[in-house]
Amino acid sequence: MSASSAFSDEKGGSASEPEYGHDPASGGIFSSDYKRHDDLKEMLDSNKDSLKLEAMKRIVAMIARGKNASDLFPAVVKNVACKNIEVKKLVYVYLVRYAEEQQDLALLSISTFQRGLKDPNQLIRASALRVLSSIRVTIIVPIMMLAIKEAASDMSPYVRKTAAHAIPKLHSLDPEQKDQLIEVIEKLLADKTTLVAGSVVMAFEEVCPDRIDLIHKNYRKLCNLLIDVEEWGQVVIINMLTRYARTQFLNPNINESLLEESSEKAFYASDDEEDEDKKAEPAALAKRKPYVMDPDHRLLLRNTKPLLQSRNAAVVMAVAQLYFHLAPKAEVGIIAKALVRLMRSHSEVQYVVLQNVATMTIKRRGMFEPYLKSFYIRSTDPTQIKILKLEVLTNLANETNISTILREFQTYIKSMDKDFVAASIQAIGRCATNIGEVRDTCLNGLVQLLSNRDELVVAESVVVIKKLLQMQPEQHSDIIKHMAKLIDNIQVPMARASILWLIGEYCEHVPKIAPDVLRKMAKTFTNEEDIVKLQIINLAAKLYLTNSKQTKLLTQYVLNLAKYDQNYDIRDRARFIRQLIVPTDKSGALSKYAKKLFLALKPAPVLESPFKDRDHFQLGSLSHLLNAKAGGYQELPDWPESAPDPSVRNVEIPDWSKCTSRKDRKEKKVEKPFYSDSEGESGPTESADSESDSGSGSESASASDDSGSGSESEDSGEESESEEEEEDEEVEKKKRKKLDKTKPKKPVEESAESDQSSGAEDRKRVRKAVKNQKSASESESESESSESEDESEEESEEESESDTDVRKKKAPVSKQPPKQSKKESKKETQEMSLLDLDDFEPSPASAPVTPVNFLSSSLVSDLEGLSLTDTILAPTTIAPSGLIKMYELLHRIKGEGLGVEYCFSRQPFSPDPNMVAVQIQFTNSTNAETKNLHIEDPRLQYGMRIREFAEIDVLAAGESVTVVMGIDFCDSTQAANFQLCTHTRKFFVSIQPPVGELMTAAFLTENDFKKEQENLLNGKLMGMNEISEKLTLGDKCVNEHVIVERVTATANLSRVPCGSDKECRFAGKTVSSGCLVLVTVTTKDGGGAQLTVNCEKMVIGTMLVKDILQALSQ
Repeated sequence: MSASSAFSDEKGGSASEPEYGHDPASGGIFSSDYKRHDDLKEMLDSNKDSLKLEAMKRIVAMIARGKNASDLFPAVVKNVACKNIEVKKLVYVYLVRYAEEQQDLALLSISTFQRGLKDPNQLIRASALRVLSSIRVTIIVPIMMLAIKEAASDMSPYVRKTAAHAIPKLHSLDPEQKDQLIEVIEKLLADKTTLVAGSVVMAFEEVCPDRIDLIHKNYRKLCNLLIDVEEWGQVVIINMLTRYARTQFLNPNINESLLEESSEKAFYASDDEEDEDKKAEPAALAKRKPYVMDPDHRLLLRNTKPLLQSRNAAVVMAVAQLYFHLAPKAEVGIIAKALVRLMRSHSEVQYVVLQNVATMTIKRRGMFEPYLKSFYIRSTDPTQIKILKLEVLTNLANETNISTILREFQTYIKSMDKDFVAASIQAIGRCATNIGEVRDTCLNGLVQLLSNRDELVVAESVVVIKKLLQMQPEQHSDIIKHMAKLIDNIQVPMARASILWLIGEYCEHVPKIAPDVLRKMAKTFTNEEDIVKLQIINLAAKLYLTNSKQTKLLTQYVLNLAKYDQNYDIRDRARFIRQLIVPTDKSGALSKYAKKLFLALKPAPVLESPFKDRDHFQLGSLSHLLNAKAGGYQELPDWPESAPDPSVRNVEIPDWSKCTSRKDRKEKKVEKPFYSDSEGESGPTESADSESDSGSGSESASASDDSGSGSESEDSGEESESEEEEEDEEVEKKKRKKLDKTKPKKPVEESAESDQSSGAEDRKRVRKAVKNQKSASESESESESSESEDESEEESEEESESDTDVRKKKAPVSKQPPKQSKKESKKETQEMSLLDLDDFEPSPASAPVTPVNFLSSSLVSDLEGLSLTDTILAPTTIAPSGLIKMYELLHRIKGEGLGVEYCFSRQPFSPDPNMVAVQIQFTNSTNAETKNLHIEDPRLQYGMRIREFAEIDVLAAGESVTVVMGIDFCDSTQAANFQLCTHTRKFFVSIQPPVGELMTAAFLTENDFKKEQENLLNGKLMGMNEISEKLTLGDKCVNEHVIVERVTATANLSRVPCGSDKECRFAGKTVSSGCLVLVTVTTKDGGGAQLTVNCEKMVIGTMLVKDILQALSQ
């Protein structure tokens, strides 16, 4: 007995079951013997961690070798609570593999997995989440959702990455969780860790690829992180950013195509004088609107370029497709060298790369021409690679290199690979078709191939020659005769059919040979393939029409044979042709035109590349490889006709979170040294004096620039600020002298008359400075909770003192004060506003306080003694309900008895005049109290802000309460999304304003109205600030009163006095930026009218025209 059989017998192995690896040293532990599994179970049940670890290693090794270890699941799952970290890791690896198969047993360990989510070890937390998301049971969806939300906020980036991986799993299990998962994705997209970026973008692509708005604010961050993300994350991000860029940027090659088109048309313009103006338009358009690349577009191209040197072929391919789809023509060439480098890789990589190169060479031939020799075929290449290289060589062929390429093709025809030889002959035919100069040379070469010993070569040559002869049949009747002689030897059906088609089509050129060929074919008709039989019938019909004397009987014989053929196509063709060419009493009118039908001139076939139209698929995708839309493929969007708003990608820096303009950002930058430590901002810190001085200088130097710099990018804005600060440092001493001289004049600059005056701007600065001071102090108190309250109070006092110093230093740099007589009143106004701010803005050291609940009766009584009582209570005294439209925020059914409605009260929001006041009414329809009504997790677009209402402690059953909150919509109609929370539930709600509610009434005289209208018309964008539309007034718009009522109901505008009876004027300004909005409605006889809107913000003007038109037309 051999040693191996003895070992087998000792272990109880059966003779009937095959054993693998009997020798213990060669892995006998992996045999399928049941006792071996018993040993593993005993080891897993032991009290020693070393035995458990050894057992788990063996089990994981079994799984790695493809063995089935599912019967060990009960024994393994018991160890999920093991304290040994190494054992626990391997248990989780096993569970991830088998949790889906053994769902019932896995569910028993749910509580252990949930404890694992709280484990101090990040690997255990991640593994627990991975196992939990692998259990495909809908009943644990809420647990999975909670786990993913917690993991998304985990301190460890590895756990956050695992949370991103779990999102698509949960979405596929329960698609109804999409909204909550999108929130998690949005949160993870804001993560600044490279480890998380690739995974969360993958989750984004799986769950909500159409939610481009989530990418806007993270776009620049993703571009900058790209170089440090892991390789497969880079591939996913690049593919996503390719589609994103196609929707957000203009086509960089659009002007080139316009110029080419215009130059071609200009050449022929003299032929047709009538269309001369139309033909000149593209050139004029290109001159008028030169293409300027968006800085964010350039950022993407610049940051992906280094990845062309990546060791990962997929990354290189992803960057190559990005450049092909997004880059200007002049810059695409850089990808050629990187793709040629990939040609030295494995054959699988070569195949994918060549597929994409073949597509690129059709449109961008020039960039691969220098690398022509890299596509020469090696004898060791697989057939598929050879055929793709042939495709590329054929696409690159032109007049200069065709002789070299044809010499290569001559060598390829001698290959032993028959498919490759056939493809080479087809490539020669395509070269002959595309380049007329070598057509005769190619044709002669192909004719020589007809004497080749290999039948496949001859057959393919015949097919290609047939296509080439269609271009110039008269000159090549000798070739047709030569091919007719081959009909006896060639047996390949396609080749025989091609010869017969040629003889039939050009039978007039070979009148003696054609009838004899038909005679031979009639003999072998019954033995031919179907494709050949059809061509024999066609040949007979054509000869009957041109030479009926010789071929009449032959034709009838062939048609009789075809009449009883087994193939119904052949039978039908025979019946059809008999009726058409043999006239009888019953034959129809078509028989007269039989000759025209059969012997009509046929266009020569165009030999095109099979890759011609593949570029509508995204390069590098599976759909492009298959030339068919694969499951889950996202279409590559078309370029937009006009550039979308680039400001959506601007990201607020935490230090400037409450600033809405560049001026405010500069103000904040000046104050930064006084409390930069409390906000945790890193950066160079200078002395307080020099910073404040240089800051004041930059304020004055850039005061005129700020008015027209709204459209500049954030980067350029920061650069200009730094330049201005450098200039100010040079004249620092002069500034200090000026400050000392003008310091006492500060109160004179304050003015309450209009936002356009310098005084009003200063007043806003002071107010925002106080708010910024408060917000900074709040963040300080939250982040440094370990410090005592006394210390934080002292810090905040120091900040406020230094803040006041900054304001004193800033003030004199502004415009010269107005007349002395107004000093006192303006001083009082300023003191009053500062006093009120102190009242309503708590001391920085205290806990964060939400805005005042304006309807609280106790608060109303507290506020009665203040000077601004009427103003602060204004939001409650809204216009009659008939004029104010109520919107539903939360339906009582969806809100489980809590109904919420809101309206735009059109009253100033006192805590912040740049916010729109929104009045919200809560109604409790249940029998129980609702507690702790408040707002959480506001999700706002860039620049938008929200001022929450004070928390409602208790809302009794059946009662209603009304509160007011402020929202700065940033002059856009984008929705403000947030969570409305009670003590038990959270509801996702959104408030979207009509454009008319984004403005506040402005009171102007008739002269002021005309003057402002003229200023807008003669501004920077002449004619672009005015939108005019004609309309027909509705039946109810019978008089001026109704028109005024309709317009003011649509938009928060005030009536402007007007001397004309047929003209109604209205004025307002946007709440956020204070841009003037002027509306004129001019009535005409017959019920017609003209609506004119003047506004610097063209989007607001356009939307307002649409709304007013709708209101007046009803």
